[in-house]
Amino acid sequence: MSQSTLKNSAATTPAPSAASGLVRGKGLASGQLGLFAAVMIGISTIAPAYVLTSSLGPTVQAIGTQLPAIFIIGFIPMFLVALAYRELNADTPDSGTTFTWVSQAFGPALGWLGGWGLLAANIIVLSNLAGVAVDFFYLFLAQATGNPALADLSGNNAINILTCLAFVGAAVFIACRGLTTTRLVQYVLVGFQLAVLAWFAISAFSKAADQPGHLAFDASWFNPMHIDSFSAFAVGLSLSIFAFWGWDVCLTMTEETKNGEKTSGMAAALTAVGVLAIYLLGSIATVMFAGVGDTGLGLRNPENSANVFTAIATPVMGPFAILLSLAVLSSCAASLQSTMISPARSLLAISHHGALPKRFSSLNKFKSPAFATIVAGGVSAGFYALMRVLSNNVLNDTILALGMMICFYYGITALACVWYFRHTALDSLRNFLLRLLAPLLGGIALVAVFIQTAVDSWDPAYGSGSEVFGIGLVFVIGVGIIALGALFLVGAAVRRPEFFGGRSLPKRAPDSERERV
Repeated sequence: MSQSTLKNSAATTPAPSAASGLVRGKGLASGQLGLFAAVMIGISTIAPAYVLTSSLGPTVQAIGTQLPAIFIIGFIPMFLVALAYRELNADTPDSGTTFTWVSQAFGPALGWLGGWGLLAANIIVLSNLAGVAVDFFYLFLAQATGNPALADLSGNNAINILTCLAFVGAAVFIACRGLTTTRLVQYVLVGFQLAVLAWFAISAFSKAADQPGHLAFDASWFNPMHIDSFSAFAVGLSLSIFAFWGWDVCLTMTEETKNGEKTSGMAAALTAVGVLAIYLLGSIATVMFAGVGDTGLGLRNPENSANVFTAIATPVMGPFAILLSLAVLSSCAASLQSTMISPARSLLAISHHGALPKRFSSLNKFKSPAFATIVAGGVSAGFYALMRVLSNNVLNDTILALGMMICFYYGITALACVWYFRHTALDSLRNFLLRLLAPLLGGIALVAVFIQTAVDSWDPAYGSGSEVFGIGLVFVIGVGIIALGALFLVGAAVRRPEFFGGRSLPKRAPDSERERV
């Protein structure tokens, strides 16, 4: 059957099931990934080494030693939302994820905004990943050559931005060659990253007692009641949510995964649980070794907050510190490349369902959405260059703004799950827990964090202190991008009446006509 025939079939199916309609017709190569490969790509996208070095500092600034507590609390709504994604994916697997499901539950307008939030979060994190990769690339060169001056090159804006463009270009090239190439690259990069993190943690534990400013392990670090205020709690939770973000890439690959209706949801859950274990181990080791002071190696030292591992790599690992730099670099490179999967396939699905020009749904000879991938890479590189000029601390500001974007689109997707399954939610205890209670609690929690962060980030003091006309840059990025999406929504509604009139997205069959899981 030709691709055009498949597309016509998808467009005329009135009530698609999990095995038809939405899934078929995009031209993606099915069955490329198994459970292990999907989990590895999920971990790669989250990039634990990158997240630890870039988020530990800002999180400690907000909540002190309560890192384990905030990671666990941040994990809870994410896991609840992951359960909602699993239910939605099992019912209607589609690479458009948030865009497709929210459109079916709440209508095309909210679906568009949800998809916009997903794309914006991915664009922001791609730029952030590239920025950290640049820092550690030059640090690695300095350590490898014994020339400390090379590390300072990342502080030169022109060199920094050009190097960032080179990293993004390489990531786009690999992503355009499809998931088979991506999988092989991730096995190497993720395996190396996890091995070095384990080495770092063991070394930090063993040397902590001899380090000035170190802290002895305290079980109270797991107690969230020791956090000073709800605002501080919201900041920490937003950063923690950012730390877990990325598992949903497993769902965007569902059409290219073996038995994707079940495998993708399981991969997402396993990814989240595995990453929680990595974060707990890494954060406890770092706090015990460096402490939370504002001088020296302390995690509250402003000079250390953007990239914690830059400051503590040598004291922890000695002559092997170069491996930690290389691990973070490989983490950023791996995530930069695998994160391209999500926006590219989201753009493909949005175009396939009629809300973007057809060019975005075109595939190359590797059955990869090359045009969508190039656009995503280009926009992320441009965003990074702009932020590098505007912000005194681009990494910190974009991480805080990214937490807002994640809360927005994850929250709306979780609530869409509640409405999506409203007719079957009370049919069984399983349905009540997975289709009503879990997504409702997860969605409400994320919406609450989004609102609190939006209120707090109006003040320029929230984040690096950068501002635009007296308004905090974090607010401008986070809320401003959502508002920009609403403006584009108006234009899209005029240009894409088929989608916004509800005619191009296949309708979901009534629950009474579907197999109840």
